[in-house]
Amino acid sequence: MSPKGRPEGESGPERVSAKGSPVSERRAGARVTQGVAEPTAVARPVPGPESRLPDDHHGALRLWLRLLTCTLMIERRIKSRLRERFDTTLPRFDLMAQLERAPGGLTMSELSRRLMVTGGNVTGLVDPLVAEGLVERWVVAMMAGVGERDRGELAALLARLKQSVTEHGGD
Repeated sequence: MSPKGRPEGESGPERVSAKGSPVSERRAGARVTQGVAEPTAVARPVPGPESRLPDDHHGALRLWLRLLTCTLMIERRIKSRLRERFDTTLPRFDLMAQLERAPGGLTMSELSRRLMVTGGNVTGLVDPLVAEGLVERWVVAMMAGVGERDRGELAALLARLKQSVTEHGGD
């Protein structure tokens, strides 16, 4: 299907009416009175894609909109219950659920991909969870035994490696 709802390869309007017919004149902003068209000064909005659908599609659209409304109502209730009963938010719950499904842990970028949010959003969710002791960043835990001088050396080596990779087109 094309973006306009037509089978691939087909073009043209969904409805065709004879020039000068009451249907085409009404759409052009004219009023039909006893078969005679009288021009009017009424500006009509350009119909959106949903109005170009056959009439039987309007019922399907209404159904989808009703489904969306129900989904939003359910989501509001879930958010409210998470806040009242567990003092947490839906995004925090989603993050914790993803970590529960991955016992070996996840990288921040993998969390970002799974939650379909930016890396900055993940960081904003993870930082408070780390402060509360609910999540542990492994790099921090692994680097706990490394001294300040060694960390500085490691940072310098990694910066040189990054520069080398960038220069050689490794993106």
